[in-house]
Amino acid sequence: MALTHRVERVAEQVREEVSLILATEVSDPGVGLVTVTRVKVTPDLSLARVYWTLLGGPAEKKKTAQALQRAAKFIRHLLAERLALRRAPEVVFQYDEGLAAHARVEEILHELHEQEAARVQAAPEGAPSDAAAAAAPAADDDTRRS
Repeated sequence: MALTHRVERVAEQVREEVSLILATEVSDPGVGLVTVTRVKVTPDLSLARVYWTLLGGPAEKKKTAQALQRAAKFIRHLLAERLALRRAPEVVFQYDEGLAAHARVEEILHELHEQEAARVQAAPEGAPSDAAAAAAPAADDDTRRS
């Protein structure tokens, strides 16, 4: 289902305003350095799902999620004042698992590159690499068939 230009525009405006509100106007100490990654707004503009992330462990994430839940009504009130909408959307905060998964994939790839580099350094000079050794018998088979 394609989003209309208006829904996309409102979602971007909500993202900018919520980021600004969290940075400057929410005084709850539980809200740390939250980064609003994206906002999805329903087609009828009644609900804005705000995806967020932060640096920190699971305890910090839980504390921040509770603080954001407490601040949701206040943020909706401020959005009603700032957005040119008949009715401000209800604000629901949701942790962005996509970024956490992306970070984990990057970490795994980095570990694999380190292991490969260590294996290449550990191999004695002059010894064929695994890739060359695997390709050599196949090349011999091709020459025999000719």
